[in-house]
Amino acid sequence: MSAPPHLSRIAILVERDALSLWVMALAKSLESRIGAEIAVVVSDLAGGSGEPAFGTLLNLETLVVRRGRACWSDRITPDCLGKYRQRAIGAADLIVDLTAAGVASPSIPILRPTFQDRLGEAGLAGLLLLGITPEIVVERMEPGGDAPRELVHGVASLEAAAGIGGGMEAVWSRLLLMLLAAIEKRGMVSPMREPPQKPARAVRRRDLVRYSARLLAATAARAAYRLCFHGPHWRIGWRITDAANDVWNRRDLAGVTWNVLRDPVDHFYADPFPFIRDGRRHIFFEALDHRTQKGIIACSVFGADGKPGPAVPIIEEPWHMSYPFVFEAEGATWMIPESSLSGEITLYRATDFPLRWERHATLVDNVEAADATIVSHGGKLWMFAVTRQDIGGYSDTLAIWMADRLTGPWRPHGGNPVLIHDRLARPAGHMLHRDGALLRPVQDCRNGYGAGLGLARITRLDEEHFEQVVETWLKPGPGWPGRKLHTLNRFGDLEVIDGGVFRPKWESAARLIDRLYEPVSTTPQPVRA
Repeated sequence: MSAPPHLSRIAILVERDALSLWVMALAKSLESRIGAEIAVVVSDLAGGSGEPAFGTLLNLETLVVRRGRACWSDRITPDCLGKYRQRAIGAADLIVDLTAAGVASPSIPILRPTFQDRLGEAGLAGLLLLGITPEIVVERMEPGGDAPRELVHGVASLEAAAGIGGGMEAVWSRLLLMLLAAIEKRGMVSPMREPPQKPARAVRRRDLVRYSARLLAATAARAAYRLCFHGPHWRIGWRITDAANDVWNRRDLAGVTWNVLRDPVDHFYADPFPFIRDGRRHIFFEALDHRTQKGIIACSVFGADGKPGPAVPIIEEPWHMSYPFVFEAEGATWMIPESSLSGEITLYRATDFPLRWERHATLVDNVEAADATIVSHGGKLWMFAVTRQDIGGYSDTLAIWMADRLTGPWRPHGGNPVLIHDRLARPAGHMLHRDGALLRPVQDCRNGYGAGLGLARITRLDEEHFEQVVETWLKPGPGWPGRKLHTLNRFGDLEVIDGGVFRPKWESAARLIDRLYEPVSTTPQPVRA
């Protein structure tokens, strides 16, 4: 892509003690994507995390948490910048200001990221140390302007972050996408603002010491947990109910009691999608063997007794598979399983329903995309999925494609990624039209992958825009006990859900815990947004 008009040179400002692989990644990405000359100007002023104990913490994380894996928080010297290193801003057309102090009176336009209103690496690291997932804002300051103007904001998912350094890497990876959107003047959605999770305060040295101690204790606890428990462990719930009493209408998990789809101790079942054909009910789902950590697609067919039968494997590939989005279209039955490790979004066709399927077409290639979900709206087909590029969380970056027919061609939405937010992006099941509205379930991954569900109403969807409003938040409770919740679907009178629970590795202990997690009949307890 060529540089936007009047943008041939971009200067990145950073303090010497905040110089890291992140700055190098930013310079390379801006050069590749924008096509402009990039200059990294290193300031000798203190403004990074500075505190020697913080450097010790990052080194500890490298040894204990990441086991030597490179991370964008790893420090580099100015000499590592190579051709990007410059002594002065020079004739730049735009400044990307990463410093903690900020440029007070710009003579050229400035893009400045803030993290919960804090600046620089020190501000970001301090929030992460306090357990706060920061809101990222990209501001633009004009020469002679009175106040910065907000261009875009979002929240990165920390679900896969390893320590504070990994958290910074996750945030920076999404900030990179936001900076590109701001420079290219694309209309990324600015999601709803939320009240602060907890008061932010200055970080003290004892906070770093306490965090380091907790890091070591948590690492030991996780090792002990893995010896005794399978993790994570998901299970599926199902029930027969009409639309008037389903989750979408009730806005809670109460009503008809959920039944648990029983699983082996060493396997979990997740991502359920119901389907009714020739009067027979089916549930398609991910079946994962804890011993291999690889998922396949399985199916359970309901018998004459009205109960689901055993899980039967139906699709297995060399890569992990999950989220078997199954649907009817053009006189056939189709499925788009999640297969992000393949680098494609692939369409399968049933050749002998429900047991045999064949790869039919690649809908989108060269993409790491999860949970592709299609809906018909406004005379077009729209496909939603979360995407990533090797770094950061799996659940915060929403992309949309559109097509006139199922096999494509699928065209990217003009605002991709249309949204970056850990509670609002990731699909959680089929979208549906009800009472004139287009409704969409979303995964809430703020406190870990699949922590809860949001029920959203899409208020605008066209080739250049996307807007949604979450109307209800759902968490596990007495009606569906457990630790997590991340998929909701229905087909006809069959409604399904899933959730995370503790699962001991020993049969007797596992079945005892299962009894503690049995769903119970409950009275309605709405949870409103």
